[in-house]
Amino acid sequence: MNEQNKQKKQFWTEAGFWKEAGILTVAVGIIAAAVFFFLMPSHASVSSISGLAIVLSNFVPLPVSAITMIFNVGLLIVGFLTCGREFGAKTVYTSIMLPLFLGIFEKIFPDFQSLTGSAELDVLCYVLTVSIGLSILFNRNASSGGLDIVAKIMNKYLHIELGRAMSLSGMCVALSSALVYDKKTVVLSILGTYFNGIVLDHFIFGQNLKRRGCIITKKEKELREFILHELHSGATIYEAIGAYNMEKRNEIITIVDKSEYQRLMNFMMHTDPDAFMTVYTVADMRYRPKLKKSGIPVFDRGKQGKAGSLV
Repeated sequence: MNEQNKQKKQFWTEAGFWKEAGILTVAVGIIAAAVFFFLMPSHASVSSISGLAIVLSNFVPLPVSAITMIFNVGLLIVGFLTCGREFGAKTVYTSIMLPLFLGIFEKIFPDFQSLTGSAELDVLCYVLTVSIGLSILFNRNASSGGLDIVAKIMNKYLHIELGRAMSLSGMCVALSSALVYDKKTVVLSILGTYFNGIVLDHFIFGQNLKRRGCIITKKEKELREFILHELHSGATIYEAIGAYNMEKRNEIITIVDKSEYQRLMNFMMHTDPDAFMTVYTVADMRYRPKLKKSGIPVFDRGKQGKAGSLV
């Protein structure tokens, strides 16, 4: 059973529900703080409905929190229909909590200006802070609503990385700042949107990248045992022939995550320092778990996106 399926089951239990609600609340609090303390003072519109709400608040007699809520309602319906019940339920919760947090901040700090005194630094701090909150939500199969839903739909149906999808959808919002603010603010909005996508992809995918190790070693049996029973992963074995002396050897190929990669490297350094190894970065994987006769997946101890073997 992979990590995503575990999260789904835990979410619908009472204990899992409250744990999930706590994690989502913390993430939304981080996002709301980023919006209020950094995005709003900068007047930039960076990859969010909140940014568009900031622009529209100059034309309509409503606070940013109210405009954010109005936009989120329509996109929530779309999210429910396209991304599933769990994603929709979590996003409903976060979409309600975000304007509530913003409303609280507006009451506590009614005349707040800027922590940094610089629009450039405000945008930079916003990008770094909001990416933390968004990465938590996306990794929990949730979003903060608004353009996050648009990005999630693009990711699901167009197979575009979430950060890039956020940048593409956010560019429209960033350009809208030209209706209200000067050229400097428009440029800040565009650059902030672009870098927000890059940082978001780093937080989401940089932590989940897998590594494909191809190993030729004299300690083949020991390596297979370590991969199968210590890493609880799988491997594929190919017959390889050296071009120099035409000697036949077996090449063991396995896919591991970051922590397992370190354990694998340490094992090889102690077991066979002279082993021949090549390592590749794997950004995406698609596979169908093999089943035992009992019907239980062979790789039920694996993590999300980890394949037990390649064939």
